[in-house]
Amino acid sequence: MVTPTTSLNWTPVFSLIKGVIVDRGGTISHGAIVAREYGRAAVVNTFQGSAKIKTGSRTKVDGNKGVVYILE
Repeated sequence: MVTPTTSLNWTPVFSLIKGVIVDRGGTISHGAIVAREYGRAAVVNTFQGSAKIKTGSRTKVDGNKGVVYILE
């Protein structure tokens, strides 16, 4: 999932995704905390992730390194 921000209403979506890329937020932001609780990879505070990653693009999210790879 690639999004500018997340909110409490998005929590159920985390059970359906493999990773999250968020433009705004830090290590204690909603997106980061919920991703950790669901065991999903997350990279937050990308600033332009939602602008640069097109709908349908395949990505690889390395939450440990804080890196997003756009595969296609």
